Amino acid sequence: CASLVYWLAPVDARGTPLTNDLPIWVLAVAFAGTMVSAFLIGSLHAWLVTVIRLPPFVATLASLVGLRSLARVLMQDVTRAVSGKPNTQIYVYDKLFGMLGKDWWIPLAIFVVLAAATWLLLSKTITGRHLYAMGGNEAAARLSGIRTERLKWLAYCFGSMTAAVAGILYTSFVGVANPASIGIGYELNAIAASVVGGCSLAGGIGTIPGIALGALFLRVVIDSVAKTVKTQPDEFQGLIVGVLVVLAVTLNEFRGKTGATRRLLPGGLGIVTWLNLTLLSGVLSAVIVSSYKLAIGSITATVVGLSLGTLAIWERSGKRSG
Repeated sequence: CASLVYWLAPVDARGTPLTNDLPIWVLAVAFAGTMVSAFLIGSLHAWLVTVIRLPPFVATLASLVGLRSLARVLMQDVTRAVSGKPNTQIYVYDKLFGMLGKDWWIPLAIFVVLAAATWLLLSKTITGRHLYAMGGNEAAARLSGIRTERLKWLAYCFGSMTAAVAGILYTSFVGVANPASIGIGYELNAIAASVVGGCSLAGGIGTIPGIALGALFLRVVIDSVAKTVKTQPDEFQGLIVGVLVVLAVTLNEFRGKTGATRRLLPGGLGIVTWLNLTLLSGVLSAVIVSSYKLAIGSITATVVGLSLGTLAIWERSGKRSG
């Protein structure tokens, strides 16, 4: 989006693009080009998964790394061609473009519209029911006559295009496009919001209201921790997201039929896990608090260690299975 804006923007006498007062048609073409690119990327993912038979994780991860690198190269080529100086970041100062991400009600309205449209698609249409069926058991869905290849194409394109919308809003919010640093790790944020909102990583389970609440909960937790320790939200964002993903998936696994009888700390691995979790809890608590770090970290580690040790002894005594 920023590359198209830079390419199409009017220039001054020295040939420098003027991104502070862009014509409406420049923004319209840039947005349209971004959405077309997203559709093509989603189609590429669908082809890699349905035709080449690559595992979805491999296909999307490879494209994530490759396309991010390609974006850096293209941005340097565009800036070199327009201004004569290669650059890996583009600043957009246009007031109208900045409003998209900085006026709080615009991203909220876009989010509500997209969430409502997705909910209608998944809950009120045959296509939505087929998507749930494919996610739950693809082989059974195919045998029942559902055209899973087309559904995957739809799913990948829809996901790619909604990600493009989020990218436009985020670029508008920060005012700069830099593929080398902007948006790093946000894919895990999306996974965390979905898992916390009740989606199953195995597929077939999840609702749009749940995901919306998951995203809201994730943001509230990140901001609350940041205010508690009086620091920037980004400093603890990765830590919080990682912990929430692990906890949400763990709770989801133990809600199953085998979860109630599964041993958490089995054998030698359980002993090492006990040590890991004890040390990790102490380090985390020491990092989060602003004073008495050593004392609080030691107390937390002691409490967690004793609790897990009691659990391990209980499991080995055979009382849990009885």
